[in-house]
Amino acid sequence: MFLRPAEPADDDAVAHVHVRSWQIAYRGLLPGEYLDGLQPEDRAPHYRFGECGPGRPLTTVAIERGEICGFATAGSSRDGDRPDSGELYALYVDPSAWDLGVGRALIGNAREQLASAGFTQAHLWVLDGNARAERFYRRDGWAPDGSRRPEELWGVIVHELRFCTTLV
Repeated sequence: MFLRPAEPADDDAVAHVHVRSWQIAYRGLLPGEYLDGLQPEDRAPHYRFGECGPGRPLTTVAIERGEICGFATAGSSRDGDRPDSGELYALYVDPSAWDLGVGRALIGNAREQLASAGFTQAHLWVLDGNARAERFYRRDGWAPDGSRRPEELWGVIVHELRFCTTLV
């Protein structure tokens, strides 16, 4: 497996990973008919890979056997109460690559990117009830800070918990 920055041509493959991971990881947390209706081609146009510059989030993809099997996106905090924090916006791994170290590689890379950008603290949001993700982040040193929020994701209202960590 190797990691590299996402490129504009990666949008379809990243969308496939994003949708497949939602369909499996969020089963029982979101309505089944909603998850079954998710289509990668609907998600792909939302990505803007290759647009670089200060303050722009960076997406890294994980590649195994020539295929994108995961991605992580990190950048500056979008939370008004944590303006000096970095944020892990997304980390998704195709279910066929779960438990193979892809997520650990991606989160390690995201931590390095955020630290290199000068952040000493970072946070992320986890779908409430996503026990698998909570275990993963706790093992990596993230902890809930007590913040909760409702969020609209792809047209569905979900409830999320904020996890934080120290980068240095």
